[in-house]
Amino acid sequence: MPEYPQSKHFKYVIVGGGMTAAAAASGIRKVDSEGPICIIGDDPHPPYDRPPLSKGLWKDKKLESIWRAIDMPGLELRTGRRAHSLDTQKNCIVDQDGLELTFDRLLLATGGTPRRLKPDVEGIIYYRTLDDYQYLRSLTEKRDHFFIIGGGFIGSEIAAALAMNGKRVTMAFPEDAIGARVYPADLAQFLNGFYREKGVEVLPGEMIASAAKTDKGYSLETRSGKKIAADGVVAGLGIVPNVELADKANLEVDNGIVVNEFLRTRCPNIYAAGDAANFYNQALNRRMRVEHEDNANTMGDAAGRAMAGNPQPYHHLPFFYSDLFDLGYEAVGELDSQLETFADWKEPNREGVIYYLRAGRVRGVLLWNVWGQVDKARELIAEPGPFRPEDLKGRLPAA
Repeated sequence: MPEYPQSKHFKYVIVGGGMTAAAAASGIRKVDSEGPICIIGDDPHPPYDRPPLSKGLWKDKKLESIWRAIDMPGLELRTGRRAHSLDTQKNCIVDQDGLELTFDRLLLATGGTPRRLKPDVEGIIYYRTLDDYQYLRSLTEKRDHFFIIGGGFIGSEIAAALAMNGKRVTMAFPEDAIGARVYPADLAQFLNGFYREKGVEVLPGEMIASAAKTDKGYSLETRSGKKIAADGVVAGLGIVPNVELADKANLEVDNGIVVNEFLRTRCPNIYAAGDAANFYNQALNRRMRVEHEDNANTMGDAAGRAMAGNPQPYHHLPFFYSDLFDLGYEAVGELDSQLETFADWKEPNREGVIYYLRAGRVRGVLLWNVWGQVDKARELIAEPGPFRPEDLKGRLPAA
């Protein structure tokens, strides 16, 4: 490990070494071509794209394609190092070894930490990082049966990825269908059958009562008494935003680090962006925290430009996407299965547009196997309405 001085000053310090950090550095350089930047993150790798870890890398995407471009003048990258404390009076970050980084502007792009089983079991993969991908990939070279805990984004994507790579897959989740918190009930139930047709054993309504490591892999038991032996276990239980630094520094924290429209915290020279940031969105008229790639890129870039002296209100409504075997989608806005929904199918469960409504307003749009309509969906969400479900038929083309 290189030797660092006990204290070093940078114009810009970015805590977090992920996509948001890389986007922020790029945003800074669009405004300030010379100001020294330091990125400090606990991941041992330079910044990389996360979505391919559960999507493209299991198909034909090459590993070298995931690295983010951060080779820019005046940028120092410190990987594998955790920021331990933040002093807002001294404008100082201290890492786990006591090394001090002082700053003029600070960005908290601290991301999130996967939720874990209680009690935890050695070797379960709480899938989030490149190291997780590489470990799971190495297991697939010598093991056959994998147990997936969770039916959300990570669980459904990893289950599909492993099955497409010839692995035997069992997935269990407490909801009654895959993606039940996001998709309308009939579409979620369709996915249960669709995954079974693809060879995945789907166990809805099941929670893990116990898990243990064995000589051959893992032994698991559900609360209903079902026993499963597996060679490897992947858990997709969601993440908890990393707010410890902000909380201890007395910044406002409420389901993430609270920021204003210019992505500033209550401390004017400290910003937050990405998975850990709680921001207000005009179109939805609510605060939100978004854990997807588009938000990491656009919010990181906006924060970087703001830090460098070109603040613009962050009114972007992020989109997200997923791949599920030969199905896929793009989505924008608030996707909550508890909302009223209207499905405009070109082919039921295979191609169409699903609208999510509350009080006559479109709150979210799911473009199921429909592409190139995200901007039009954003425009629709911004319209005041009121809309009746029948008003939305054909509003966004399903082809």
